[in-house]
Order: sequence, then C-alpha cells, then structure tokens
Amino acid sequence: MIRTLVLIIGAVAIFMGLQSVFTVNEREQALVLQFGEPVRAVNSPTNPDPGLHFKAPFINDVLIFEKRNVEFDMRPEEIQASDQVRLVVDAFLRYRIVDPLRFYQTVRNEAGAELRLRSIMDDSLRGVIASIPSQDVISGQRAALMERVQAAVDVQVANQNLGIEVIDVRILRADLPQQIAERVFQRMRSEREQEAARIRAEGDQQATEIRADADRQATIIEAEARAESERVRGEGDAQRNAIYAAAYNRDMEFFAFYRSMQSYERAVQEGTPIVIPPDSEFFSYFSQQGGQ
Repeated sequence: MIRTLVLIIGAVAIFMGLQSVFTVNEREQALVLQFGEPVRAVNSPTNPDPGLHFKAPFINDVLIFEKRNVEFDMRPEEIQASDQVRLVVDAFLRYRIVDPLRFYQTVRNEAGAELRLRSIMDDSLRGVIASIPSQDVISGQRAALMERVQAAVDVQVANQNLGIEVIDVRILRADLPQQIAERVFQRMRSEREQEAARIRAEGDQQATEIRADADRQATIIEAEARAESERVRGEGDAQRNAIYAAAYNRDMEFFAFYRSMQSYERAVQEGTPIVIPPDSEFFSYFSQQGGQ
C-alpha cells in the first residue's frame, strides 16, 4: 500500500515537474499566458534567452512564435494602373516578429498576421500602381516600385503597431490579363507592321530617287563622253586630213600610189576572187606595170 502510494506521488511529481518546464530553442520565441493573458515573453529579439524555462503548471500556457523571418505570398490580384490598364500583380512579403506580446495582442498568431498584412499589402500595391502607367510596371522598372510599396507598407505597419518588422517586399510578376494581353499584343503587332510598311515605303522612295539621280548622272556623263569623243575624233580627222593634204601637196604621184596600195591591202585578201573590167581605175597601177 505504502509502495503504491509512493509510486503515485512520484508519478504526480514527475507530471507536475514536466508541466512546470518548457524549452525554447534559438529559432523560436515564446509568450507565457496566465489564464489567457500574456505575462512575459521568452527569448524575444530584445531579450534573447533560449533554453529551459519554468512556468506554473495548469496556470500558465506557452505560445511559441517563429523568431526567424516569415514569408507569405499574396494571391495574384488585378490592379488598375494610372492609364486605366488592369494588371495582374503577384507579390510576396517577408517579416519578423519583434514584439511577441504586441503581436499576440493585435493579430494573435501568424494566420491573423497574414490576414492583416494581406490587407495592408493590397492597399499599398493599389495605391502605388494606381499612380504610375502600366508600361513602367511591365517594362521591368521594379526596384523603385518595390521601394515605394515597402515604404507604404512600413507606414501602415508602424501605425497599427503590430509588433512586427517588414523585411522585404517583392513583386514576382506584373502582367496584363490574358485576354487583354492578346489584344495589346495584336495592337503592338499591327503598329509594328505599320511602322515596317512606312519604313519600307520610305526606303523604296529613297531607292527610286537614288536610281533616278544615278540614271540622270549616267546620261549626263555619257553625253559629255560622247561629245568629248566626237570632239577628239573631229580633231583627229582634221589632223589626218591635214597630214594627207600635206603629203599630197609634196608628191601627188607618190601619195596616189600609197593610197592605192592601202586600198589593195584592205580589199584584196588571199583566195578572194575579184571581178572588175580591164579598164577599172582600181587596178590602174597593175595595168601600168603590165604595159611596161
């Protein structure tokens, strides 16, 4: 009987001892509650103290919170830019709990924090994107945009005093909705085709002008060359005639003989039959030689 009683007392003591201690590792922080009301924080960022801790059994409860950065993704939302174009924006946010007591008092847990931060993020994204044209968002100028969004989020988080610190805000994607994107791409394609047609037309016009100018210059050059050749040929003919006249005046008989020999050379080829009357002047020198 006594042994059984000792075993029961020992078991109760062990159970009470287990209910009186809890462990918090370096990646966690805890909040000790007494009848549902927070009484102290353990291993908070301002007072790090990981390890074994004590609490009143059955009176105190312990809530464990993440001490590392916490991330949650926003659902893709359609947001209207300043030029009335609707964009599908997908973003995420990282934060950490810096005051577990205030965190518990305002949002209770991470699920409550996500609900509050989702509302803050949605409001900040809509406010910032509504002030800039869609092209600035789509074209990839995200750094300045994300800085503005984070600044807006920081202001609301600070005003609401949620016990958290926003580490980073990122926009993963900002695109046109599918049905709008197709219309925009079609319009862009049409604009590019019109631009290409305009450039081709200008190129054709310039090519025509260049060809016409080249033809005109070629005609002028050919005419000038032809005139120059006629002038040179005329000068040559004049010089030839002058030389012939000078030669004729010096020895008319020899000049006539020389010209006849040139004519024979040009007209009479080997094996070429020539039929002429005996008294033809063409072979007058041959007949003279035959007479002698």
